[in-house]
Amino acid sequence: MHFPKRQNRLAREKSPYLLQHANNPVDWYPWGEEAFAKARSEGKPIFLSVGYSTCHWCHVMERESFEVESIAGIMNEHFVNIKVDREERPDVDKVYMTSLQAMGENGGWPMSMFLTPELKPFFGGTYFPPENRYGRIGFPELLQRITHAWKNERERVAESAKSIAQFLHDLPTAMKGTESLDIALLQTCFTQATRNYDTQFGGFGGGPKFPRPAVFNFLLRYFNRTGELKAIDMTCHTLRQMSNGGMYDHIGGGYHRYSVDGQWRVPHFEKMLYDQAQICISLTDAYLITRDPFFARRLRETLAYVLRDLTDKKGGFYSAEDADSRLPDAIDETGEGAFYVWSKKEINDALGQEAKMFSFYYGVEESGNALNDPQHEFTGKNILYVANTVAETAAFARVSEAEVEARLERARKQLFDIRSKRSRPHLDDKIITAWNGLMVSAFARAAQALNETAYVQAAERAAAFIADTLYNKQSNTLLRRFREGEAKFEAYLDDYAFLIQGLIDLYETSFEPRWLQQAMQLTEKKIELFWDEGGGGFFDTTGRDISILVRMKEQYDGAEPTGNSVAAMNLLRLSAMTDNRDWREKAERTLRAFGDVLQKAPLAMPQMAAAFDFSIDGVKQIVLAGKRHDETTRKMIREIHSRYLPNKVLILIDEEAQQMDFGSAGTFLKSVSMIDEKPTAYVCEDFVCQLPTTSISEMIKLLERRSK
Repeated sequence: MHFPKRQNRLAREKSPYLLQHANNPVDWYPWGEEAFAKARSEGKPIFLSVGYSTCHWCHVMERESFEVESIAGIMNEHFVNIKVDREERPDVDKVYMTSLQAMGENGGWPMSMFLTPELKPFFGGTYFPPENRYGRIGFPELLQRITHAWKNERERVAESAKSIAQFLHDLPTAMKGTESLDIALLQTCFTQATRNYDTQFGGFGGGPKFPRPAVFNFLLRYFNRTGELKAIDMTCHTLRQMSNGGMYDHIGGGYHRYSVDGQWRVPHFEKMLYDQAQICISLTDAYLITRDPFFARRLRETLAYVLRDLTDKKGGFYSAEDADSRLPDAIDETGEGAFYVWSKKEINDALGQEAKMFSFYYGVEESGNALNDPQHEFTGKNILYVANTVAETAAFARVSEAEVEARLERARKQLFDIRSKRSRPHLDDKIITAWNGLMVSAFARAAQALNETAYVQAAERAAAFIADTLYNKQSNTLLRRFREGEAKFEAYLDDYAFLIQGLIDLYETSFEPRWLQQAMQLTEKKIELFWDEGGGGFFDTTGRDISILVRMKEQYDGAEPTGNSVAAMNLLRLSAMTDNRDWREKAERTLRAFGDVLQKAPLAMPQMAAAFDFSIDGVKQIVLAGKRHDETTRKMIREIHSRYLPNKVLILIDEEAQQMDFGSAGTFLKSVSMIDEKPTAYVCEDFVCQLPTTSISEMIKLLERRSK
């Protein structure tokens, strides 16, 4: 049965999540006045489903409930049904996820919320099965109960909605700031991380385990500040365990979303762009500190995956790949990880005599090797992970370690070719500004550490794509997402903050002044749109959309850091480059605005703690005077980039930069010049510089000198 009207309504929303089930019998509306007006005029409650295109349980609920005509009939008769892609509308998702948690429920997707026509939530949950199971009420029965309550107990429903709406309204004022911050919070953050650390398998807490790179960012800075070896040991051990486990795609590169177990063995197989970006930054920093080629190898492999499978032909980066794909022996059915898993027979048939050594190294077993498989999805299947070291494999195969590595490389290429003929997971080809900003940072930082021109080019193409398609030059504003030629949705704080970070990192890599200039322009616009003059810090939204009940400030650096944490660091970096005191003051006010969290539970906001670390350090301002493509200038840049110097900014003054407006720092920077026509390094703190030098060895000594 087809419903052209419904298809057309959904066709106005270009999200692959919204379009994926456009033919099902539920009369879905996009978030907007059309749906709100219908709810008001007909006196119906709103059923809001929030999900995203690579969400496994979102697809399950679609199949089990929304595609069933009897259930859809109940929904259409008694509710106005709205579907929202959380990645396009994180503002909608955040308000109602906060409401759900206020009701005492665990968060997650799909998020199923029931709202009054005034958009006030009164009941919610996540996934509901089609009948009573998993200890959950069946969705049809739930719909009937909600309908009965709406018709017969409206006062109770209204009271519940009023109570939750008041809770949301009070949230901004409930946030506690502090007058000052104590350096002891850095020690507290480290101690909290240590208490949660899994010494055997790495990571923090038990399964499921999610990568949370903001913690790595803090720990590596803490190591830099204190010399505490445990901080870098926790980071590197976790990165290594993740990178050797089933969390990592050993055939095609890239990291899956999370591990369902505590050993990083069985992943949830979706791949998110923001994970690739942030983990690559952590790998880059780990490599700079340790010089361990393992981290550089995983970094290159992951970036190769992004360039191959997540990059638009015009340079932007796609959002994600699904966990599910078609089963090879049941073309009409899908299974989680079907694209990635292998039977022992498939390995043997593909690799022949090499299969025995390959299976030893990657833990391949005849009956399958899934450590955790409650749904019996991986029976007889193998998720590749490093079960034995190269040295152990060399002893097993009685060959040299070099021979093992060469043969494993050939085997991986063979399996890659075979796997590429399988049905691929669904690609979410939305291009999201915030996540592209993170990926620009990743490519730029990797280019610095590995001296790889192709990575600079990838970062520049993505930044140019955003400037061409998601940036309005007249208003100096951003949009959230691009797909199939359409740019849509007002950008949020994290879009501005993450992109500004990417542009700063890109400037410090390519030294094209336009990237720094754009970062500065967007910073002024970000302040105009999001700054909270009364409480300090930034709201996550502009407040222009009256359908969003409250302007919120996220207080948890989770899978992605908060917009405020990144914005604070950006302001500190840019103020160190430009001597803009207002930006410095706003960064410090942002830190104090989140002071209660930072003082009591800093591990909730490790990226904000990292910004605090930057704010109290003597930031090194490294200014190079020289021609950008001069070989000596390039050598100086490579020496700077080859070191882990988290609390520094880097500026190149050449003929092009002399034309740029550096604000209050302009007078000083225009006075910087080469000595004896040679590239010259100025290493400064607060624009007070050591004697300039044309000697690379002398510059290195200045770089390695501890800040005051």
